[in-house]
Order: sequence, then structure tokens, then C-alpha cells
Amino acid sequence: MDLQRGMRDQLEKYVDLRQSVDIQMNTSGSAVYDYCCFGVDGAGRLSDDRYMVFYNQPQSPDREITYAASGSGAQFVVNLEQLPDAIQKLVFTVSIDGNGTMSDITGHTAAIRQNGRTVLELRLSGADFHREKAIIAIELYKKGVWRFGAVASGFNGGLGDLLRAYGGEELTEAEPAVQKVSLEKRLEREAPQLVSLAKPLRVELEKRNLLDCVARVALVLDISGSMTQRYKNGTVQEIVNKTLPLAVQFDDDGELDFWYYGTTPKRMPSVNLRNYGQAVPEDWRRLMREVGGQNNEPKVMRLIIDEYQFSRVPAYVLFITDGGVCSESKIKKLLTEASRFPIFWQFVGVGGSNSGYGVLDRLDTMGGRYVDNANFFALDDFKAVGSSELYSRLLNEFPQWLCEIRRRGMI
Repeated sequence: MDLQRGMRDQLEKYVDLRQSVDIQMNTSGSAVYDYCCFGVDGAGRLSDDRYMVFYNQPQSPDREITYAASGSGAQFVVNLEQLPDAIQKLVFTVSIDGNGTMSDITGHTAAIRQNGRTVLELRLSGADFHREKAIIAIELYKKGVWRFGAVASGFNGGLGDLLRAYGGEELTEAEPAVQKVSLEKRLEREAPQLVSLAKPLRVELEKRNLLDCVARVALVLDISGSMTQRYKNGTVQEIVNKTLPLAVQFDDDGELDFWYYGTTPKRMPSVNLRNYGQAVPEDWRRLMREVGGQNNEPKVMRLIIDEYQFSRVPAYVLFITDGGVCSESKIKKLLTEASRFPIFWQFVGVGGSNSGYGVLDRLDTMGGRYVDNANFFALDDFKAVGSSELYSRLLNEFPQWLCEIRRRGMI
């Protein structure tokens, strides 16, 4: 059924509320368009900012709402029956990133779909608007039962006006497009065992003007045979624990992309505040046998480059090895290739004083790269290093690299 502005009805007439519902939004025009779902309470307030779902926070806490880019638009998958009682309305919006207004668009559609079939669709054009830079397309709201509303109304102030309308803070040009949930708040709520890491990390971020930085974060862990003792004594799990807050702070989805590597690499499920304690599996010896006991850095580096070379945001790759690296010439070639992509490599050596770190020790003098895209330091005992010192070293060269790639227009 085609929807007209202002139409409202019970949603259960059109979809099975026991199944997920898709909201598909598409906008045609010359601008860049950002899509967002606000999950608001009975007072119409964004009282829990974890329920603001968009490209930089692509899911709600228990995946009741998920976001995915889809062509020129976005798709939100919603499980209404799984939403907490505090969330009484879902507001689906589109805003312009940059210049232009909604009157310039060629067209906009917002469709409610289920099982691959469109059941309700709102169609709009630039003639429906004036100087608006953001619009609410449709709402799903609870009034006894779940209902939908075809709102199709706009805000001249863009995303900032939308945020203020739902209780968010007014933004300035110097601030990020969306206010981040504070790191301390997230750790207290979701991983209290890690909350002691929030303050030292924040101090180092403030020193380097990185509090508003958005980046993807990856952890690459050596699981070759020589790492056995560090898996046995808990060093590797400690690395995961101390890396995760960086991902929560930086990452566009609040998760840590994760690879193990030995003779071959193996991508693992992303690490987040719910599953980080299982990042090192109890049967890690089986995983070590599966990937092979030697270390082959070029193979996993190839995967990392393929993953992030076209990223819209910079990628911070934390690469852990105990030395004896494989094929120095290939590593140099890959780092040179990657220097033209928004990928920063932070190599950290753990206990490799016997085998040495080869080319990693010579990164500062390595020529031929478009930008200096890598840093290395070694720690004899990762667990003994204080959090403040660790974060200081992890963030030492990243800000300069960010400045350089922005200067060169790489992001």
C-alpha cells in the first residue's frame, strides 16, 4: 500500500509482529545522505543513546535494531517484540551531510518490508520540502499496540535539530556528527571489570585531541608455537582486555575486528563488551594446530589491506607478534602498498628478544612509502606495563599519521 503524509494505522494489520520487520530507506540526489533510527521513550526522549542506530553505531545493545548500508540508502532490521519496555517509539530519519536541502532531492522512499516483500511504502520528492536538511520519514510507535505513522516532516537545522528534538545536545561544527556514549559509562554498564582502563585511556586521548576520533580498530594476534607460554599465562587475554576499550572509544561499531594468525590466518568473530572474555578460547591449542605453528605475517597483512583499503574512516591495526617475522621483503612491499590507504599499523612485540623483530625494528627508516603508516615498540612483559604507559605508546604516532592522511585528502 502506498502511504500518504499523515497516514497512521495499526502495524499488525500489515506484518507479523513476531517476525523481524525491515525499514528500507533510499534517497536520490546529489548530496550525501545519512540515515538514522532514534529509539525514544514514552516522553519522546532519547534517554538511552545506545538506541540511536546509524552507520557509526550500527546496532542496539541486543541487536533489536540493526543498520546496514544498502545501495544509495540504508536498511534497518527491527525486532519489535525484543525491544525493552522503555523504548516506545522508533523514528526513522534521513539528513544531508554537507550542503543542499531536501528540496533538491530527486526522490525518497521509506518502505516497511517483511520476508522480502514491501507491504507499505512512502514516496516523496523534492517538491514535498523547502529548506529542510533532515526529515523524519516514518515512525513506529506503541500506543496500546504497535502502530506506524507516515510523518514526512523536516528540520531546517539538519541532524542537530533532530538531536535536540529528542533530548540530544546541540552540536557545533567542531563536534562530531553524533555525541558518543562516554567510555566510562559503557564500561560501567557492560564490562565493569574493565572500568579501571577508562581513565588512563581518556587522559591519553585528551593529550592527543583524539576524544572525537572515529576509526575502525583491528587486533591481529600471533598464535604460532613460540607464543604458547603467553597463552598459558594469560598475557594474550590481557592484550584483548586492554585493546577493547580503544575499539569502544574509536570504532564505528564499537567492536574489535579480530584475526589470529600462524602459518595461515583465521578471522574470528568480532570482540565486544559481551564476549571479550572468550576471545582466547579454552581450546586455544586446537586453534594453534589448525592455523599452523609457524608465523606468516604477509598472509594476514594481505587480508587486512583487502578489508580496509576502501574504508570511509581510518583503520587502526594493532598487530601483536613475538618476533621471528616471515619474509621481510614481502612485509616491506605490503606496508608500501598500504601506505596509500587509510590504514595505520601499530606493531607490538611481546617477549621476542631471542628471535628479534627484523624489519619491524627498522620501520622508522623504511623508505618508499606514500606516508609513514606504521610504528613498532617491544614489551618484554605486557602484563607488567601500566595502562597509562601502554596507551601512551599505542597512541604515540597515530595522531601524526591522521593529520598527514587528512592533509593529503586520503579520508
